[in-house]
Amino acid sequence: MKILAIEKEVKGIDPSQFTQFLEDEALKVWNYYQRGIIREIYFKNDKNEAVLILECKDEIEAKIIIGSLPLVENQLTDFEIIPLKPYPGFERLFAE
Repeated sequence: MKILAIEKEVKGIDPSQFTQFLEDEALKVWNYYQRGIIREIYFKNDKNEAVLILECKDEIEAKIIIGSLPLVENQLTDFEIIPLKPYPGFERLFAE
């Protein structure tokens, strides 16, 4: 199942708190990327907030994966988890 995960800012966090976790965060994301769990990762154009595409069994697995990221574990960031399904609209093009 494809999952869209959009980072949400946690209010009241000093950006300097992130520094000690950034290398571990990158390593964890890299490991998930190498395993095919995180398929794509981007930052929003206007903010340093991540947008990830994951391939997971279900929404629960996606929440576990995202929850294991060091910045999430340390409550410095949070994510909105959005399960996706294929777009069915093309079927209209081939209906009789």
